[in-house]
Amino acid sequence: MSVYQFKLPDIGEGIAEAEIVAWHVQVGDRVEEDQQLADMMTDKATVEMESPVAGVVKSLAGEVGDQIAIGSVLVEIETDGADPAPAPSESRKEQPLADGAEDPTPAQEEKIPVTATGDATEPARDPAPQSKAEPAPAPSTPATQGKVLASPAVRQRARDLGIDLGEVRTSGDRVRHADLDAYLLYHGGSASGRSAAPRADETIKVVGLRRKIAENMQEAKRRIPHFALVEQFDVTALEEARAMMNRDRGSNPKLTLLPFLITAMTKAMADWPMINATYDDDANVVTRHGAVHMGVATQTDGGLMVPVIRNAQQLSVWQLAREIVRLSEAARSGKASREELSGPTFTISSLGPMGGIASTPVIAPPQVATIAVNKLQEIPVIVDGELEARKVMNLSLSCDHRVVDGWDAASFLQALKGLLENPLRLLSH
Repeated sequence: MSVYQFKLPDIGEGIAEAEIVAWHVQVGDRVEEDQQLADMMTDKATVEMESPVAGVVKSLAGEVGDQIAIGSVLVEIETDGADPAPAPSESRKEQPLADGAEDPTPAQEEKIPVTATGDATEPARDPAPQSKAEPAPAPSTPATQGKVLASPAVRQRARDLGIDLGEVRTSGDRVRHADLDAYLLYHGGSASGRSAAPRADETIKVVGLRRKIAENMQEAKRRIPHFALVEQFDVTALEEARAMMNRDRGSNPKLTLLPFLITAMTKAMADWPMINATYDDDANVVTRHGAVHMGVATQTDGGLMVPVIRNAQQLSVWQLAREIVRLSEAARSGKASREELSGPTFTISSLGPMGGIASTPVIAPPQVATIAVNKLQEIPVIVDGELEARKVMNLSLSCDHRVVDGWDAASFLQALKGLLENPLRLLSH
């Protein structure tokens, strides 16, 4: 019997240490050769560590979140025979880092852009606005007979509150958030009038992707003097064009607003190139990019990721829709490659109907601007002296004031407005 010491190999040029983000074995476990031992995260990638020997785990170097120096013992394994020669290159598999993109210039090599906004794909919109609940008795008719109709978000909220949807009454065809609000008010703020038990405190160690996001956001706010500009857009005509295109889409993916927004931005950037730029603030060099590599902020179970649509200015709305679906699925499944998470020149994010009226998205260096899509609403608007119901939404543009002036930001948004409010201009070549 002998004890084999598996030492953390050199897993990247210039890397002195790596963080333990997951253990796949425990002390006393029997492991086989090539079995996965741990996941280690560096500044650039998450690396799977695999055992070069078979045996029984005798010790582990630390806990999740600990930093381990290159060359130090990670795992001790008791083997049946002599120690084999270590083969570091065969004991690890590199995966793309799931926290944004690798910087596009060597001078920014140690910075990993991550945006602090929400999911880029548009969730389904609530078909009717929610009315403000009043503290009055619940409606007298039940939601449905048999299966209760409700959106996944309403069902999850009801579960969290301990409410049986079958007890919630509504005048509509399904239970909505407003119905839950009315139910709570009617029952004194809790399910069936019972006081909810306090939720236990929860302590969560910030490790891996979550810690990397925190570090990057802190660095972004420390180094970049942000300013934000919000503009309202009337997208009534665009929504009509989108609905018409979706009716005749054939085998094409269903169009959300996102491909149209990206198309408009790439067109506007041709006249306002300082928006599609990166800034090396160590070398004091601004690069205005000819191609638009559009980062699309995507929420995943592991945290926020930013897959990148390469050369977005060359793609049609249908091609953009396919890329958005493909990249978001790759990001959420953990199959996005390093290249697909690297080098955005501009980032867009959207929270769909949860997007609020306005937001102030954080810029991911070395980019100098980012935009957030706020929720679409139908509101009364005076058009040519007449009151009309129009579909409007706000776009929130954050810029790096070291590179982008307020006039440039406002001009860019007005160029976007001219395109998005006139679909024929937007979709013409």
